[in-house]
Amino acid sequence: MSAADTRTPGSETFGLGAVAQVVLGKNAFGQYLSINLSFGIGVTMGIHVAGGVTGAHMNCAVSLTNCILGKLPWRKLPVYMLSQIVGAFLAAMVVYFLYYEALYKYCGGNLVVTGPNETASIFATYPQPYLSIGGGFLDQVIGTAALLLCILAINDRRNNAALDGTQAVVVGLLVTVIGMSMGMNSGYAINPARDLGPRLFTAAAGWGVEVFRAGNYWCWVPIVAPMVGSVTGAFLYQLLVGLHHQPTEEKMLDEMEKGNPDMETNM
Repeated sequence: MSAADTRTPGSETFGLGAVAQVVLGKNAFGQYLSINLSFGIGVTMGIHVAGGVTGAHMNCAVSLTNCILGKLPWRKLPVYMLSQIVGAFLAAMVVYFLYYEALYKYCGGNLVVTGPNETASIFATYPQPYLSIGGGFLDQVIGTAALLLCILAINDRRNNAALDGTQAVVVGLLVTVIGMSMGMNSGYAINPARDLGPRLFTAAAGWGVEVFRAGNYWCWVPIVAPMVGSVTGAFLYQLLVGLHHQPTEEKMLDEMEKGNPDMETNM
C-alpha cells in the first residue's frame, strides 16, 4: 500500500493558499470549488515530489494504518508523524507571510477565531455552528475511512488498481471528491497533521489559545477521529474486498510446492 494521500508542506501550501484567496478576496478570487481543487491538485504534486523518497507519507492517520497493516515499521511512526506536523506548520507559515498584507487589511490587525472577520479558519478546521462534537467526530471518521478504503483499492494490484504512473492523479481526485461531498460540516481535515500543524502556528502567530477552545474545544476531533476513521476504512476494505481475492498463480504454485492438498484439489 502506498501512503500517498494528504499532504506535504507543498500540497498544504496550495490548499491553504486557496482558502486564503477565497476568504481574504471575499470570493472574488475563488470559491469553495477552487479550494477543493487546490487541495486535490496539491496532493498530486506532493506525491510526485515526495513519493520516491518516503512513499509520500503525508498523513498521520495513514501512516498509523500502514503500521497496523505491517507496511511500515512502528519505529518510524513517531518520526513520520512529527515530520508531517512540522511540514503542515511550515505550510501555514508560508501562507501567512504570502498573504500578510491582505490578511491585516481584511481584519484590521485583529486576529480573531470567531466573528464576521475571523481568519483562523484559513489555516485550521472549525465546525459549523450547527455541528455537535459527536456529529463532527462521525464526520471525520467517515471522511477518513473513505480516504483509506479508496487508497487501498487504488494501490491493490489484486483488484482494479490504478495504472502505473496515474496513482498521484487518482489520489488527488479522491481528495477533491471527499472535499466536494464531505467538506461542509468542518472542512474535511481527514489528517491530524493537516489540522494540528496550522493550529499550532496560529496559536503562536497571534490568534492565541482561543484556537484550541473554539467550537467547544473542537481541536481534538481532527486529531483523534481521523485515526479511528483510517483504521475503520482499512478494516472494511480488508473485510469486504481483501479477504475475497482469488489466490494468484504464483501463490498457488508456491502452495503446491509446499504440498498443500487443498490447493491441489482447487487446481
